[in-house]
Amino acid sequence: MERNYEVELLEYIVKSIVDYPEDVRIDRTVDNMGVLLTLTMRQEDMGKVIGREGSGAKAIRTILKMVGMKYQSRVNLKING
Repeated sequence: MERNYEVELLEYIVKSIVDYPEDVRIDRTVDNMGVLLTLTMRQEDMGKVIGREGSGAKAIRTILKMVGMKYQSRVNLKING
C-alpha cells in the first residue's frame, strides 16, 4: 500500500492550527498535472490556516511542493471553506 506523505503532512499541520480538527477533511486526486489536495474545514478556521495576507497558505504550499519534489510529483493545494 502506498503512503500519501503529502496528505499526512498537511493533516498534521492543519489539525495543529485549527480549533475544530475533527472537521478537517483532505481529498487527494491524481491526474496528469500531478497531485491535487483539496482541504475542507469549518469557516471559522479558514483565517487561521490562510493567515494574514495569505502567508499561512503560502507557507503550507511551499512545504507541500518540497515534499512533492522529494517524491518526484507536483503537489497543489486547494482550500475550501
